[in-house]
Amino acid sequence: MDYALEVKNLSKTYKQSGFTLDNVSFRVPRGTIMGFVGENGAGKSTTVGCILNTLFRDKGEIHILGQEMSDQDTKLRQRIGVVYDGDNFPGYYTAEQVGKVMRGIYQKWDDEFFEKYLRKFGLDKKQKIKTYSRGMTMKLAIGAALAHKPELLILDEATSGLDPVMREEMLEVFLEFIEDENHSILLSSHITSDLEKIADYITFLHEGKVILTVEKDEIRYNYGIMRCRDREFEALEKEDMIAWKKGEYQIDVLVPDREKAARKYKDAVIDHASVDEAMLLMIKGERK
Repeated sequence: MDYALEVKNLSKTYKQSGFTLDNVSFRVPRGTIMGFVGENGAGKSTTVGCILNTLFRDKGEIHILGQEMSDQDTKLRQRIGVVYDGDNFPGYYTAEQVGKVMRGIYQKWDDEFFEKYLRKFGLDKKQKIKTYSRGMTMKLAIGAALAHKPELLILDEATSGLDPVMREEMLEVFLEFIEDENHSILLSSHITSDLEKIADYITFLHEGKVILTVEKDEIRYNYGIMRCRDREFEALEKEDMIAWKKGEYQIDVLVPDREKAARKYKDAVIDHASVDEAMLLMIKGERK
C-alpha cells in the first residue's frame, strides 16, 4: 500500500511540563482521510508540529509522500497544505494580499481557484482579516491551503469553533478534495462527529500515546457496546473486550465484534458503537 504519511516511534518530551509524546506511530494511506482524535492536551498539535518539522522531535521517523522532511526541503513543502487552529495569516492582511504572498511562495498557486473559492464562501478579498469572524478566517485558511494544489492536507483543529453549518460546508470541501485518489488528509480534531462523517481511518491519541488505529467502518459496522451487570461482566473473556467503564448501574464494554459477542453471550444487550462512544470508553474507561 502507498502511504501519504508515515509516522514511526515519534517521541518528544517537554521538560518543563513533563508531557511526553510516547512512540506515536500511524500511517495515512494515499487517497484517504485519517482522523486524528483525542481530548485537548492529548498531543495532537505536538504531533502535527513534529510532522511539519516546526517542532524538534527527540526520536522517530516521519515520511511525507515517501520523503523525509527537512528545514531546507522547499520542494516537499510545495506538496503539502496546512491549516492551524488559530491565526494562519496576519490580521492586517486582506484575502487579496494573502493571495499575492502565496503566489510568490507556491509554484502551483491557482489564482482562479482562490478567487472562485472566495466568492463561493462570501469572503470579501478587500476586507482585513482582523474583521473576519472565526468561521471566515478558517475558510480563508483552508482556501489558501487548497489553492496551491497540495497532495497532502494537514488540518490541526481546523473545524473547531465553527458553527454546525460552517463545519458541514468545510467537510464538503474536504470530501471534494479527496475525490482525487492522489490526495490525502490528516484531520486532527476532538470533534468526533466530523470524523464520523468523512474519515476513512481514525487514530486515537490519549496522554501522548496512540491507543488505537482503526478503519472507521470497523467501528460503525463491527464494534458494539455491551451493557452489563457485574455478574455478566465477570463472565466476559478478555479477548471479547477492548475497553470498559463502570457506571452507577451498569458496566459499558466496547467489544470488537458485535455479532460474535451476541452469539457468545446470548442474553447480553449490545448496541451499535459510535466513534464518540468508542473514544470515551477508551479514554475514560479501562483497557485490557
